[in-house]
Amino acid sequence: QLCLSRHKGRWRVAFALTVLGAALYSRAMSEPRANVDTELKRLEKRVDELVLAVGHLKEENRALRQRQESLSTDRSSLLQKNELVRARVDAMIGRLKTLEHGA
Repeated sequence: QLCLSRHKGRWRVAFALTVLGAALYSRAMSEPRANVDTELKRLEKRVDELVLAVGHLKEENRALRQRQESLSTDRSSLLQKNELVRARVDAMIGRLKTLEHGA
């Protein structure tokens, strides 16, 4: 039995050795050696595929977190610029009103 478990923030592939061992022993007793070897190769291939998938997911997660941080920084910068522009527009409106009342 193959399971994915989260341990201290990292995904790792772990075998439930007792279940796997029992299943393979049971098959070894009831099936010819060639079938057991075939099953072991199939399981090995599947584990390799899962390890690759986990690696790709980690890289994708890292890239997404980096992108999120970049977008958050950009948003903060834009909000500051927006406030600066708002203050300047308010100041211009105030000056225009002053000129209007003085004329």
